[in-house]
Amino acid sequence: MHVFVTGGSGLTGPAVVAELLAAGHTVTGLARSDTAAARLESLGATPHRGSLDDLDSLHNGAEAADGVVHMAFGGDFADPDDMMRRDRTAIEALGHALEHSDRPFISTSGTLVMPAGRVSGEADDPDPAGVAGFRIPGERACLSFAPQGVRASVVRLAPTVHGPGDHGFIGMLTATARQTGVSAYVADGGNRWPAVHRLDAAVLFRLALEKAPAGSVLHGAAESGVPFKSIAETIARGLDLPTVSLTPDEAAAHFPSPSLSTFYGFDGPVSASHTQELLDWSPTHPSLLDDIEHGDYLAAPTSRRP
Repeated sequence: MHVFVTGGSGLTGPAVVAELLAAGHTVTGLARSDTAAARLESLGATPHRGSLDDLDSLHNGAEAADGVVHMAFGGDFADPDDMMRRDRTAIEALGHALEHSDRPFISTSGTLVMPAGRVSGEADDPDPAGVAGFRIPGERACLSFAPQGVRASVVRLAPTVHGPGDHGFIGMLTATARQTGVSAYVADGGNRWPAVHRLDAAVLFRLALEKAPAGSVLHGAAESGVPFKSIAETIARGLDLPTVSLTPDEAAAHFPSPSLSTFYGFDGPVSASHTQELLDWSPTHPSLLDDIEHGDYLAAPTSRRP
């Protein structure tokens, strides 16, 4: 299958591209810069110049492909309305190129769209008023193509997709601990975070592309919910630092981005049992806490792998 991938040069994207190529697919990847193009070429993919705002480029890339994996997402978290608009219009451009073709279209969201405080399954409704409500219009835009002859499905990734070189939530949490001298959690730290290793997530994207039924909502979570205090304590042990509990107001001042501090106190466990059964997806890579303890999170910043 010839697959058009957006976000293929990002953090999770290269693992997905490598997984697709190893399975015998060919990949064309959206590249908005020379650096991104070089990264894609180094993986064995063909660059396709453009950006999320270049709707003609998106349409043309999808139209020439046998299937699409859309992972790119960007913007300023201080302006979620703009991020929502960019994501939705990009998804619509990709989807329209695939109408009435029965080709697969996999779009990416996050499990943080689900309601707080309880374990949510794939069939449960997301929470428009939640911390990641801005991702929901993109989900709906993708799934709206299922009745239009597109094998559309959504992969909701865990908030931490962990692995070497991670500069996402856990990477930021570790860096903040180094800078401040404490490893912090919010309130009692009992809030739970789903997690998935990057290589397990890559397998899920491939399986979704190859066999997810139209209209599927999939949860990319190998672990239903890791207590956030356990994350902070594992970082603290590795860096020989104390842990500290913060109020929400203190967290907004402690972490680098006040707009992101809300996520660190969010309790959002999910189930991925339907996803695992539907696609025969069986995560095999290290857990989040094992990866923090034995991976490169605790290594000196200059020695971390890219």
